[in-house]
Amino acid sequence: MRFMFVGDSMTIGRAGDYTWRYRMWQHLNRSFGGPYKIVGPRSELYDATADAAVSTDYADPDFPAHARRHLAGWGEGWLHMAPLIADAVRTARADVLLVSLGLIDLGFYTSSVQTAQNVRAFVDAARTANPHVRAVLLPVIPNVRALTDAPFAVECARFNELLAKTVADVDSDTAPLLLASTPDSYDIDTDTYDGTHPGPSGEHKLAGAFADAMHQAWGLGDAYEARDRATRR
Repeated sequence: MRFMFVGDSMTIGRAGDYTWRYRMWQHLNRSFGGPYKIVGPRSELYDATADAAVSTDYADPDFPAHARRHLAGWGEGWLHMAPLIADAVRTARADVLLVSLGLIDLGFYTSSVQTAQNVRAFVDAARTANPHVRAVLLPVIPNVRALTDAPFAVECARFNELLAKTVADVDSDTAPLLLASTPDSYDIDTDTYDGTHPGPSGEHKLAGAFADAMHQAWGLGDAYEARDRATRR
C-alpha cells in the first residue's frame, strides 16, 4: 500500500522539525503489518532563510530518504493542491492520501464555501488518476488566529461543517473517504511552537488522528498507542 501525505506548512515542516510525517512513518513501521511505501513528488522541508522548500535538515538525520516523500508546501492549500493531485497520484501510484489542508486557504485565499468546493475538485481529480484511491481528511485544527480573529474563527468552524458534509456526500464504496477527528486535547500553547505549527507533542497528535481513523474504519494498522505519543524527542 502506498501512502501520500498532502498538506500545508503543518505537514511539510520547517528545517529542524521531526514533522508528523516522521511520527506516522514510525507508527507504520511498528503497526502496519504488511508492505507499504510512502510516496510523493517532494521530500524537502521549508527553509525560512531561503523562503523555499530546500532543506533536508530533519531533526532525525536517520529518517530515511524513501520515507520523506510528500506533497506538501508552505503556504499551499486546497486551492493549490487540487490542480496538482491527479498527476501526483498517477505518477506515485498512491493508494491512500492523508490530507491536512484548509487553514491557509481560509486565512489568505478563499471563503469556507470556496474552500469546500476546492475539496470536491481535489477529490474528483485524485479519482481520475486512481478510481480506487482512499483519503483521510483532517479538519482545520485549533490555531492562534482563531482566538483573536472572530470572523476567521467563524469561517474555520463553517468550513469544518462543510468538510464533514462533503465527505459524506462524495464518499464511495470504491474510493472511500474518512473524516479524521480533531486531536483530543489539542492545546496550541503546548502542542505548537507558535500557536499554529505543531511541536513534538502536536506532531504525535496529528499522526494519531490519521492512524486512529484508518484503524477504526478500515482496519489499517493499529491504534496510535500511548508508547507512540511518549516518544517525544
